[in-house]
Amino acid sequence: MRSKDGQQRRFSAGDIASFGQRDIPAGEKAGMVRGVFTSVARNYDLMNDLMSAGVHRLWKDRMIAALRPRPGMSVLDVAGGTGDIAFRILDRTHHRANVFVCDITEDMLRVGRDRSIDRGLVDGLAWVCGDAQSLPVASRSVDAFTIAFGLRNVTHIEKALGEAYRVLRPGGRFLCLEFSQVVLPALSELYDVYSYAVLPRLGQLVARDRESYQYLVESIRRFPPQEDLAGLMRDAGFGQVGYTNYSGGIAALHSGWRL
Repeated sequence: MRSKDGQQRRFSAGDIASFGQRDIPAGEKAGMVRGVFTSVARNYDLMNDLMSAGVHRLWKDRMIAALRPRPGMSVLDVAGGTGDIAFRILDRTHHRANVFVCDITEDMLRVGRDRSIDRGLVDGLAWVCGDAQSLPVASRSVDAFTIAFGLRNVTHIEKALGEAYRVLRPGGRFLCLEFSQVVLPALSELYDVYSYAVLPRLGQLVARDRESYQYLVESIRRFPPQEDLAGLMRDAGFGQVGYTNYSGGIAALHSGWRL
């Protein structure tokens, strides 16, 4: 990148972030991610069903089963704008938990609020627009932190993990459901073909937005594999870190505790 005086500018590692296959100035990523999800918000849930043949629902159900939410629990669900995780938590606790949904994209939150009204869910649910790297949440204030298919979109994963650790009470649990590295060679090849050849085209046909779904496919490939993410969680302070692969590693659920 060149500065205004025409000189070549070099970025340090902290100045660079990935956006799909590209490296960009870190300060630009949040706005670009917000633009992607503003574009796809209205079709986001439909596209998830089409892209995964509905399997994302099973992964999310397993995430909630692992969380084992209980009545009275306070949960911060980050990057959960359309409400999929929040609604499952409330259903599991018979609407007796407190769930705070935080998302960087206001349009995603609008979709979630509309869905909650349609479901008659008002009590125990709050919607907040905020960045995972600087959460508008008090330290040591929640019992659990969940994030599903959102961590790969933050600018600096280490900062988001640090924030997750900060807001959890001692004994609180962190759960991250995210696309990951396929561990079966034959499945990996098929998944690559499907991802790059089919998903962007599906985005064009259904959401009229090929570029956003091209980014989403590419962002999966730039996300740290399972063991690397587990290491980042330990570096952030989490204990008893582990993960479970779903569908041969297409997705993985990472878990850690603030001890």
